[in-house]
Amino acid sequence: MQEEIPAGQGALKENSSEVVQPFLMGCGTKEPKITQLCLAAIQRLMSHEVVSETAAGNIINMLWQLMENSLEELKLLQTVLVLLTTNTVVHDEALSKAIVLCFRLHFTKDNITNNTAAATVRQVVTVVFERMVAEDERHRDIIEQPVLVQANSNRRSVSTLKPCAKDAYMLFQDLCQLVNADAPYWLVGMTEMTRTFGLELLESVLNDFPQVFLQHQEFSFLLKERVCPLVIKLFSPNIKFRQGSSTSSSPAPVEKPYFPICMRLLRVVSVLIKQFYSLLVTECEIFLSLLVKFLDADKPQWLRAVAVESIHRLCVQPQLLRSFCQSYDMKQHSTKVFRDIVNALGSFIQSLFLVPPTGNPATTNQAGNNNSGGTVSAPANSGMLGIGGGVTLLPAFEYRGTWIPILTITVQGSAKATYLEMLDKVEPPTIPEGYAMSVAFHCLLDLVRGITGMIEGELGEVEAECQTSTETASSPTQSSEEQELQSTSSDQMDKEIVNRAVWEEMVNACWCGLLAALSLLLDASTDEAATENILKAELTMAALCGRLGLITSRDAFITAICKGSLPPHYALTVLNTTSAATLSNKSYSIQGQNVTMISPSSESHQQVVAVGQPLAVQPQGTVMLTSKNIQCMRTLLNLAHCHGAVLGTSWQLVLATLQHLVWILGLKPSSGGALKPGRAVEGPSTVLTTAVMTDLPVISNILSRLFESSQYLDDVSLHHLINALCSLSLEAMDMAYGNNKEPSLFAVAKLLETGLVNMHRIEILWRPLTGHLLEVCQHPNSRMREWGAESLTSLIKAGLTFNHDPPLSQNQRLQLLLLNPLKEMSSINHPDIRLKQLECVLQILQSQGDSLGPGWPLVLGVMGAIRNDQGESLIRTAFQCLQLVVTDFLPTMPCTCLQIVVDVAGSFGLHNQELNISLTSIGLLWNISDYFFQRGETIEKELNKEEAAQQKQAEEKGVALNRPFHPAPPFDCLWLCLYAKLGELCVDPRPAVRKSAGQTLFSTIGAHGTLLQHSTWHTVIWKVLFHLLDRVRESSTTADKEKIESGGGNILIHHSRDTAEKQWAETWVLTLAGVARIFNTRRYLLQPLGDFSRAWDILLDHIQSAALSKNNEVSLAALKSFQEILQIVSPVRDSEKPETPPVVNVPVPVLLGPISGPGLNRPFVRTDSIGERLGRYSSLEPPTVTDELEDLNLWWAAWNTWYRIGSESTKPPIIFDKLTFIPSQPFLTALIQIFPALYQHIKTGFNMDDLQKLGVILHSAVSVPISSDASPFILPSYTEAVLTSLQEAVLTALDVLQKAICVGPENMQIMYPAIFDQLLAFVEFSCKPPQYGQLETKHIANAKYNQIQLFAPAEWVALNYVPFAERSLEVVVDLYQKTACHKAVVNEKVLQNIIKTLRVPLSLKYSCPSESTWKLAVSSLLKVLSIGLPVARQHASSGKFDSMWPELANTFEDFLFTKSIPPDNLSIQEFQRNESIDVEVVQLISTEILPYANFIPKEFVGQIMTMLNKGSIHSQSSSFTEAEIDIRLREEFSKMCFETLLQFSFSNKVTTPQEGYISRMALSVLLKRSQDVLHRYIEDERLSGKCPLPRQQVTEIIFVLKAVSTLIDSLKKTQPENVDGNTWAQVIALYPTLVECITCSSSEVCSALKEALVPFKDFMHPPASKVQNGES
Repeated sequence: MQEEIPAGQGALKENSSEVVQPFLMGCGTKEPKITQLCLAAIQRLMSHEVVSETAAGNIINMLWQLMENSLEELKLLQTVLVLLTTNTVVHDEALSKAIVLCFRLHFTKDNITNNTAAATVRQVVTVVFERMVAEDERHRDIIEQPVLVQANSNRRSVSTLKPCAKDAYMLFQDLCQLVNADAPYWLVGMTEMTRTFGLELLESVLNDFPQVFLQHQEFSFLLKERVCPLVIKLFSPNIKFRQGSSTSSSPAPVEKPYFPICMRLLRVVSVLIKQFYSLLVTECEIFLSLLVKFLDADKPQWLRAVAVESIHRLCVQPQLLRSFCQSYDMKQHSTKVFRDIVNALGSFIQSLFLVPPTGNPATTNQAGNNNSGGTVSAPANSGMLGIGGGVTLLPAFEYRGTWIPILTITVQGSAKATYLEMLDKVEPPTIPEGYAMSVAFHCLLDLVRGITGMIEGELGEVEAECQTSTETASSPTQSSEEQELQSTSSDQMDKEIVNRAVWEEMVNACWCGLLAALSLLLDASTDEAATENILKAELTMAALCGRLGLITSRDAFITAICKGSLPPHYALTVLNTTSAATLSNKSYSIQGQNVTMISPSSESHQQVVAVGQPLAVQPQGTVMLTSKNIQCMRTLLNLAHCHGAVLGTSWQLVLATLQHLVWILGLKPSSGGALKPGRAVEGPSTVLTTAVMTDLPVISNILSRLFESSQYLDDVSLHHLINALCSLSLEAMDMAYGNNKEPSLFAVAKLLETGLVNMHRIEILWRPLTGHLLEVCQHPNSRMREWGAESLTSLIKAGLTFNHDPPLSQNQRLQLLLLNPLKEMSSINHPDIRLKQLECVLQILQSQGDSLGPGWPLVLGVMGAIRNDQGESLIRTAFQCLQLVVTDFLPTMPCTCLQIVVDVAGSFGLHNQELNISLTSIGLLWNISDYFFQRGETIEKELNKEEAAQQKQAEEKGVALNRPFHPAPPFDCLWLCLYAKLGELCVDPRPAVRKSAGQTLFSTIGAHGTLLQHSTWHTVIWKVLFHLLDRVRESSTTADKEKIESGGGNILIHHSRDTAEKQWAETWVLTLAGVARIFNTRRYLLQPLGDFSRAWDILLDHIQSAALSKNNEVSLAALKSFQEILQIVSPVRDSEKPETPPVVNVPVPVLLGPISGPGLNRPFVRTDSIGERLGRYSSLEPPTVTDELEDLNLWWAAWNTWYRIGSESTKPPIIFDKLTFIPSQPFLTALIQIFPALYQHIKTGFNMDDLQKLGVILHSAVSVPISSDASPFILPSYTEAVLTSLQEAVLTALDVLQKAICVGPENMQIMYPAIFDQLLAFVEFSCKPPQYGQLETKHIANAKYNQIQLFAPAEWVALNYVPFAERSLEVVVDLYQKTACHKAVVNEKVLQNIIKTLRVPLSLKYSCPSESTWKLAVSSLLKVLSIGLPVARQHASSGKFDSMWPELANTFEDFLFTKSIPPDNLSIQEFQRNESIDVEVVQLISTEILPYANFIPKEFVGQIMTMLNKGSIHSQSSSFTEAEIDIRLREEFSKMCFETLLQFSFSNKVTTPQEGYISRMALSVLLKRSQDVLHRYIEDERLSGKCPLPRQQVTEIIFVLKAVSTLIDSLKKTQPENVDGNTWAQVIALYPTLVECITCSSSEVCSALKEALVPFKDFMHPPASKVQNGES
């Protein structure tokens, strides 16, 4: 039958109603078999799509009838399905009839039919909507203007819909009617319907075809007007229902919630919210609020479970949550839905813990509320702990005795519900324990994961966009496209602002609830995985808040993690001190719900893994760390490591917590700041389990990595980190005050670590970092400050060695910045810190010394900052650094720093801790000066360049350039600083330092002074040398005279240095000598300076004060210096100049006469290499005389000084006591020896006054006695006639003068007499030693014996002046021989003075202290007279010599008839020799005086005659023994006198009768006297009888008798004509008297008488005639 079907389908379709007819009729038979066949055939037709609309209608009608007859029900369903699915011909009523048919079959009693029908209905409904979708697709291209539908249009306005759409609309509308238990409009013929089925169908449509509702307003209208009200209405029993409220109390019976409907409603709601949220904003708000309500504790458990499942479905859709937030939370006057959801979850979780296992639900609830405060800790419920006995614990949450297992329910991120899928259950299922908790827990995790993931993603996009837009915006030219770009970027900005607001609101809405729930769960968790998840959620939230800049929430999450890391109740003390922790223990009121932050409960069911000490000022007991604490700690580390950039101020929390943990775990810092497990120093040692022991290195590693990663932080974050570390460190410092317990070094160590890894941008953190470390360095706790210093120095060293970009050599600012803290450390007084500082400097020098550049001043400053009181080791280390600098680094440092090196070296010299260091530092100064000398030119160039730059800067700023010794050039200033430093050391309290410094100073000035600019010498003289001299003089004069017992230790001090005064004396000597030497050797430099004469005066003043100091050593040295500066030769004149320089007449005192001035432009003879520098000064001035005059002034100044020294030092003191200072012989000798050299320069102007002054000094000097202590060394023994060197010097001085006068001009010769006077004064010393003031001196011979009493006070001994006087006498004679004829000598009566002086020794004769004296005096007199008398005769007429003659006469008289008695021990030979001297004198009279009587005053001749007369008779000496009498009578002398008398008496040369008369008178007197003596003798002899006469008388008579014989001899020898007749008569008249004596009894008289009588034989001749003899 089927084969007959024609091939043409179209034709067939047209005629299908006819074709179908037979089959329909076959069905109508109701015969099963036929019916089955027919139905099969119809299905075939349908499947070939050859059924027309009409045919289809007929088929449906036929099927309806079958259905009503309950035939072939399954087949019917099949046929309907095929009919509807294969084509779209069935519409409208036919369609509705087909659908109703299926519904009707669903409600049959047969289970299979029932289920099949249900499936078919579902499929048919789907088909209807699929047709509509297909229809829309077909019409997609034909865009038609939609007819505007009024908002309030009702369901009857379906006319606009297309056919399929209309069917779908009608169907959906009736489904709503049916669920609502209303009659359908379209599905006519429905008999019954269940709500559950209806809700399932609604849900599937809504779920499968959301676009239908979204695209067609008609359908959306249905949703709003039908579906939502329906859902809300159906929910009402659940909302009203309260568990535990008694039914009796309410008037109307409350409908109980019905699980199947409730569950299906929630499913519908889930779909509505998910798919149509945008359409149904208000409605969704209601649904969400309902969901939240269903979580209440008073709802049935199953309801809460399905509600949580529904919420979970929302939680995995972050975009949806975002929409909630935008639509509700961000709108005013709207429920904060998103916040409520999160809070509800929180409260839900909390309530689960608070539901008690037993008891009345209502009461528990209250109890729960009371307990929710975190401060109340529930008593430990140990019962729960018991589970752990060997049984592996299920993962679970446990809190205050409530134990809730954690079930694995879903894969993370998807909401696979269990109870929402129980569509076959009618009764509410029993919910396993822990299920709701687990779902809620996952809700939270998914919520966090979703939100954070979404926001972070969007943030990332925004940041990426920003980057690209900034890149394009920054290009130089702006094209139009770019401008567009910019406008788009501003849109982006707006969008970003909107987005950011949303993100912030989302976070703000949820963080409180999340934190409350997560903290509680964290505390309750006993499962590592759960803990990990919770921590991860907290961490991601914290990071997100940080990125969004939500500080409060960020800090709250971090605080939670921090609290988790620390033991319970420990956390509160630490974290509550920080501001961020204000959140803890604070309740947030959220829309009436009280969400309390729960603090960790005390009973922790965790494995304890570590026991340690808490970090506190007074640690009490120990604290325990559990594995969970360690887990939290790792999360914290992770947070800091990965999200450091967003932590900002909460670094403080993180680090504080880590610090405490590190402390409890006993980690201690090691080098570089890394923390290593170490032992606690005190208190109960930390106990660690093996579990944590293996963890420690990892933790320590992560800790280090955490700070290493700080190098990736941006600058601001880095600053936050540093600030946090600093404030932590401050707390640690506060805690360590006042006790020496081990401090927490965490912060310091980590500051170091952070600094080290951020070297590349060290500038931005250097100041806060080092500033803080410097504070740490000053901390009283030694361990603390040791680490501070360690960190600081490590950082500085690392900073200097780091390879910066640009390198340090080009970035001086950075280098100075790095070195600055090193300098700042100098202000810290702790020696350990300073030692670290210096060790650091040493290391820097060793590694970086060559490249310090501008850092040198800082480094040197550190060495220089060491003070005297800072202990030897510090000074030693600092000095070591300095030595390294001086030996290795002078060439590498900028020349401007050399001055600092000098200062620092000098300051070490002044340190008095260690003498060797001081002395070595002086050696360093010498090395430095050597370096200056060798590198002079380069240093000078560099300094001048620098100077110019500074000058320019100073001018720009308008300030004066300020540096020491300013006007001098910079290189010279360097030298001056060096000299000034050495100068300071020259007055150090320690003698050795002074000595060394002095030697160095003068050596450097001597060796290197030639480098200085000429003008600088001025400063050297005034500011360095004279300044030094002043200070030395002052110190020396005020030095202590107390004896120093010993020089520290067991060093013995020589007695010449055993007082401070004596030690200073040495310094004074050294200094003065040095300055004098400079004046001497560098005079050619100093003299042109302008104020040389002033300098000269001051130098002389210093020499004078030193010379007059009461110290032999100093005074002698002063004179040596004086000598040195006087040995200066005037510069040589040019050889090219004519021999005789032009005479320049200048108005000068006449005394000087004309002075010739040698030219000034003379070449300087120099040995130094830098002669050229001086060349410019040598030929500047024209030849002038002023220079010569100035020279003279200098010498005269020197003379005045010499005079002052001489007169002061030799002036006898007024009172004498033990301490009187009397100048020493060497001093006086030196003083006098200076004169000759000085005199050479001043002789032209040396006048009488000066000579007088000189004389006074020479006289006083010679008069000074010496101490008996010194006498053996200075004096010859008394018997040797030797001069002391002083006496030699005095004579030399006079000799020089005399020679100068000799060759000098006429006007100088008037000085001769003065010289004679001076010498003659000395001659007098032979008999009368000079007095020295009132001082009692002993004679030297007596003093000798006192030497034996070694400790007797020193006596003063007068010198033996005899040799000196005698030498002076020789000089006088010598000089007189040369100068006798000089006018001055004649006029000034020199001869008379000589005679007058000689008269003293001559008159004393034997009484002279030395016999040689009078002998020399006689010989000198003879010599002088032999020269002087002719001169005197020459000048007889002028009367210049008148006064001399009587003096001479007296001298002869005194000598020849001396009153002194010869000593008893005088031998006969001696006596004879002495007599011969007397004879010589008489001979002189006879040859030199008497022959020239006519030129000589008569009185004189008379005196001579009388004297000769006396000599010829009265020469007897009364003290001889009888035996010697012959010899002692000086017969030779008498004879000579007689002869002279006679010779002269009868001289025919007598020019005047008067003179002849005198001669005759003399003779007659002589003869008469003889006669008298003889007469008296005879008389006495007669009277005496037998008695012998007195010895004297006998001697006298003998003498007379001898005189008579002599006289007769003389007369015979004389020319006869010269003898007067009367004379002869007198002689003969003696004869009788002689004869009378014959009777005398004395044999001596007899022999003498014999001799007297014999000559008378010549008178015996016969008388002759009288002849006239000549006139009388």
